[in-house]
Amino acid sequence: MLEFENVSKSFWTGTQRKVILDQVSFRVDLGNSLGVLAPNGTGKTTLINMIAGLEKPDEGEIRRGCNISFPLGFMGGVVGRVSAMENARYIARLYGLDPDYVESFCRWLCNLEEYFDQPVGTYSQGMKARFSFALMLALDFDMYLVDEGMPSSTDVEFNKKAGEVLRERLRTTTIIIVSHQAKTLERFARSAAVLLDGQLHMFDTLEEAKQLYDYETQS
Repeated sequence: MLEFENVSKSFWTGTQRKVILDQVSFRVDLGNSLGVLAPNGTGKTTLINMIAGLEKPDEGEIRRGCNISFPLGFMGGVVGRVSAMENARYIARLYGLDPDYVESFCRWLCNLEEYFDQPVGTYSQGMKARFSFALMLALDFDMYLVDEGMPSSTDVEFNKKAGEVLRERLRTTTIIIVSHQAKTLERFARSAAVLLDGQLHMFDTLEEAKQLYDYETQS
């Protein structure tokens, strides 16, 4: 279970205060994956980071009654000067998992070949995203956080394998995914919300959320 109670968050841009959340309350139960539609610049990444505990609210309370992942693409726990292999094994130990399993899973999913044994700091952004995604799925979480969907990659094999693994995880875990495109959410979300002007509007279906989103963004 994840619950926001009267949560507010804003930033000073230098000329004005940008409100991300204004006294927002909502709850996500395990088994009910949520898709959040939000235009670019409204605070999608901030919302995901707050769910993960990487950013704190200005006001209100966030309750986490389950094991929640770091956001897809987050590299804060990865050391750039060592290889993906060394990172995978170290992080596996932090989570009390078998290092051999985590390493082999990441090798299989990343498809980085010899680069897997080279420093992560030498990777391209696409390679880093693939490793981050593989690492997230190798660990055992109740709820996975995805910002803007699958990492961008020209590697067809990776895209196919990653999509299959993510869909398989949906059977036993919960995903919160945020995007500015409804199509990104269609494969994963069972319920939906729209983030607009500091408010999170919750809906039972993605179709209902799309109606509000399309009206507000196209008008």
